[in-house]
Amino acid sequence: MRRNRSKTHPAASQPRSDRQAHSQEHDSYGLRGKLPDPTVCPTCGAMYRDGRWIWGSAPADAQRTECPACRRSADDYPAGIVTLRGAFAAEHREEIRSLLRHVEERERKEHALKRIMAIREDGDALVVTTTDWRLARGIGEALHHAYQGELDQRFSEAENVTRVDWER
Repeated sequence: MRRNRSKTHPAASQPRSDRQAHSQEHDSYGLRGKLPDPTVCPTCGAMYRDGRWIWGSAPADAQRTECPACRRSADDYPAGIVTLRGAFAAEHREEIRSLLRHVEERERKEHALKRIMAIREDGDALVVTTTDWRLARGIGEALHHAYQGELDQRFSEAENVTRVDWER
């Protein structure tokens, strides 16, 4: 049986900062209106249908517009940055890379705009950039679930990016 929270519960009047900070009105790569159905991205082949980007085959006469994920990748402007540090991360780089790709693959099947842009080494850290802030959070949570360690997530309004730091 599902329980409903009372409207008088103290938390009911509190704003959800994680949702407010990431609304589309703050995202310069978000759509400002609906695209014609169907629209296909010429770069990745994702199709815009019924108000969302999905994977599928589009008809030959479909409108062509680059999707927000491809625009972000081309501009090298990530929505999420995950930084992995620590001796454990250094010793288990390949295993961690495999986990990162697995999380991306799982998310990308359902959400065409959730992609890893790059995985690069920056000194003793491994830095992962993503096209979606939720994917960055999901990667951080998957790392924390699999390997424990310290996880810190924050949104920077100035940069319009979610930063996730994981260390063990």
